[in-house]
Amino acid sequence: MKLQEVYDFLDNLSPFELQEEWDNSGLIIGDMGREVSQIIVSLDVDKGIIEEAKEGTLFIVHHPIIFGTLTELNFSKYPSNLLEMMILKKQSLIALHTNFDKTHLNRYVFEKVLGFKLETQNSFVCTAQGRWHYEELLTLLKEKLNLPMLKVICKKEIITSIALTTGAGASLIDEVVADCFLTGDIKYHDAMKATSEDLMMIDIGHYESEKFFSNILMDELKVLPLLAIISNSKNPFHTEIL
Repeated sequence: MKLQEVYDFLDNLSPFELQEEWDNSGLIIGDMGREVSQIIVSLDVDKGIIEEAKEGTLFIVHHPIIFGTLTELNFSKYPSNLLEMMILKKQSLIALHTNFDKTHLNRYVFEKVLGFKLETQNSFVCTAQGRWHYEELLTLLKEKLNLPMLKVICKKEIITSIALTTGAGASLIDEVVADCFLTGDIKYHDAMKATSEDLMMIDIGHYESEKFFSNILMDELKVLPLLAIISNSKNPFHTEIL
């Protein structure tokens, strides 16, 4: 199967034109006319995944390996070291990032993983109405996302509306109309802003909230006449609870 055929399939599934203007989704490494031997789906690529994959593999990932301006190819530094490995093995890479957040990932985590009933969704923010007790909500998040601990801002005992954005969504605070906002990578100044505006926030982790990317995409790729497997990269963070 040609890389172009896979690209067209993915573009129909989650149009690349939906990505944010600062994003770098789409074909990042490869030749549209080249044959693809197999597909590996992963949140990211790392050295181990590339080494184990055979020549001609197409990686379909969530996070673009080239993000921002690439001014040099220093093969001792990231991401050039990984790019060199893939090029030498004639491997390709396509990223489905903010376009896939909008079309699939946020809603899947909100409804299928956490069990909330979606009432509204803008580009990135999913929202539901209901009634949750503080301890009940934290228990749900820990169990469903496999989180050993949670950071909470502006704690509320009773929550009547919940919003969610997977990954790093704290920059969307001004778009949130809810008692509680679930997202990852919450910074100190985000927490200060939320506190001043009486918005409860819970940090659900970047990796933990996006790790479902591979499972979602694998279900869609089953219709292709090509072997597709999951080989998820590891969470770069380790939580130590003493």
